[in-house]
Amino acid sequence: MEMKKVMVIGAGQMGAGIAQVFAMAGYEVKLQDLQEAFLQRGMKTIEKNLNRQVEKGKLSGEERDQTLSRLHPTVEVEAVKDVDLVVEAIVENMDVKTKLFAKLDELAPEHTILASNTSSLPITEIAAATKRPEQVIGMHFMNPVPVMKLVEIIRGLATSEEVYQVIYETTKVLNKVPVEVNDFPGFVSNRILMPMINEAIYTLYEGVATKEAIDDVMKLGMNHPMGPLTLADFIGLDTCLYIMETLHEGFGDDKYRPCPLLRKYVKAGWLGKKTGRGFYVYE
Repeated sequence: MEMKKVMVIGAGQMGAGIAQVFAMAGYEVKLQDLQEAFLQRGMKTIEKNLNRQVEKGKLSGEERDQTLSRLHPTVEVEAVKDVDLVVEAIVENMDVKTKLFAKLDELAPEHTILASNTSSLPITEIAAATKRPEQVIGMHFMNPVPVMKLVEIIRGLATSEEVYQVIYETTKVLNKVPVEVNDFPGFVSNRILMPMINEAIYTLYEGVATKEAIDDVMKLGMNHPMGPLTLADFIGLDTCLYIMETLHEGFGDDKYRPCPLLRKYVKAGWLGKKTGRGFYVYE
């Protein structure tokens, strides 16, 4: 099965990044979102990223222009009718995702693979909303997508070997490193990362140390590129909370219980960098 045309659904930070790497690898890419304003914001993000690479000498002006020419923004989900692969990168909510996948299943050609960039939700459950569960798979990209090499490839219960191999090879074409992961809550990345972030929030909540001290210990003592509280702000505290809730529900283990301080910040609308305030204040 040859991949030529790709549709990325969701033009936010993750979706725009995914669309960019596919376009840079030579694929024709439709970038879909519900509103024109979201699409324009996503396209501006991509253009800014590409211009930065040109300035650094990592990309030529011609390569940038060719990449942009392969990107086709649209508000029509019906544009899926002639693509080979869909990568969904919308809100991390099972109900919203299953409704979308059921619609995609009706509209997309029979051969089309439906992939989800979910960071924690079960691929098997998403696939069950379609009549092609063997063609549904997880492609969990890391943020920021153009920079980070890893892609977790998650098979659902019914995902076929052929579909897995196609996605595995496609990921390598994107100059990414595919890693096979089984379909458990949080997969590998967030099953390990989010409890660490949650424990850092508990450490702050219990008054063990200041937020700066907690971040410095992990940066200087454990050689992490950024502290866990800074990272939580970068990811989005609402996303962190949702993933912790998914882990807590999925495993039924209290070690995944979200910290009350995390819940409080999310209720206050302090979601991190995207809202200007989380554990830190951003201009």
